[in-house]
Amino acid sequence: MKMIKITTGNQISVHDFPDGSISEQTKLLCKYIGPECELVEHVMPKRLYTELNAPRKRGNCVSMLVDEDGYYHELSPNIVASWLYETDQNGCPILGNILIVGEQWINEGISFCGLTEEQFSLLFPQLRNLTEKARKNG
Repeated sequence: MKMIKITTGNQISVHDFPDGSISEQTKLLCKYIGPECELVEHVMPKRLYTELNAPRKRGNCVSMLVDEDGYYHELSPNIVASWLYETDQNGCPILGNILIVGEQWINEGISFCGLTEEQFSLLFPQLRNLTEKARKNG
């Protein structure tokens, strides 16, 4: 299963969701987000659901992962992620690279996972268009 990475330079890429324990996965997710990332923040940006129509059903949801300490690391704003998060309305930009991942219901609760084929097919073209627009306007 796949995950989508969007950088502060408005580049989009696709990666395999990491295997392993939750701890091992978290370490690898941090590496994908950025070299200084030590703690992942789970974000559910409104426009991901209202504008891109990503699923938001408990246990079958799409989420955004960011560097929890982006402000302390003095990371650059992520234009696409900030738009998804409605920064134009709330004034709080998303800093650093982001990952778009899935969620699944497991015995212990909800866990991150790769996107389903359906989720990926819905979101990747739209996110690619947003990154292309951001590069042209940025």
